[in-house]
Amino acid sequence: MNNILLGAIAGDVIGSYYEFCPVNTVDFRLYNDTSSRFTDDTVMTVATADWLLTGDSLLGIMQDYGNRYPNAGYGGYFYQWLTAYDPQPYNSFGNGSAMRVSPVGWAFDTLEETLAAAKQNAEITHNHPEGIKGAQAVASAIFMAHTGRTKQEIKDYIKTEFGYDLDRTCEEIREYYQFDETCQGSVPESIIAFLESTDYENAIRLSISLNGDADTMAAITGGIAEAYYKDIPRHIAEETQKRLPEEFISIMRQFYKKFVEHRL
Repeated sequence: MNNILLGAIAGDVIGSYYEFCPVNTVDFRLYNDTSSRFTDDTVMTVATADWLLTGDSLLGIMQDYGNRYPNAGYGGYFYQWLTAYDPQPYNSFGNGSAMRVSPVGWAFDTLEETLAAAKQNAEITHNHPEGIKGAQAVASAIFMAHTGRTKQEIKDYIKTEFGYDLDRTCEEIREYYQFDETCQGSVPESIIAFLESTDYENAIRLSISLNGDADTMAAITGGIAEAYYKDIPRHIAEETQKRLPEEFISIMRQFYKKFVEHRL
């Protein structure tokens, strides 16, 4: 790996252009000049990493990052939460809980701890059972991936524990799939893209090719693929970092050194 945790962030940056210019093929340009940029997925992924590094208030960290990067494309309810004096969870099952959770998959020694932290990270905003489930499914897939479980083991666990239908192919999904920002309507498809992939870049391409919420789905798929393949192509890592603030790079390098390096 590149001494920095970038799987979800690179997926977000690559997918940002295709959220509004969807494609139904894996043959597309990865980066599109200044149109490929980090979004709220990246901001909140970095916030999650900062929370795990420091142990400070998750609410405070998320509000701090969100208000310092206010133009990252937050959903309406989340933006209200960011700017509220006394923010409360709003029973959301949107995929925002799943897009930001990838650092949780690396930070703990057991699956049980991972599931508990994913729940804690989700329910500060997304306290609907589907919102929590989406975050836990992604975090557990990442944990299992970097601890050496096979794709079949990951698939079986996610199907059993969370009830997601993973017995579809990307080709089948493309025939009917429409833009869906819910956990239950995008997390399973993102996991399928990982399961069908051959390497990190292929995983990102598959997730974006589904014509969905491209940046978030690629962030979800990218976080799992990074943990499984343990490698992001250098050209993707370098091009992604060119598009990030220095503080994001610093936090994700610190996170890698503390939580990731010794697990590889």
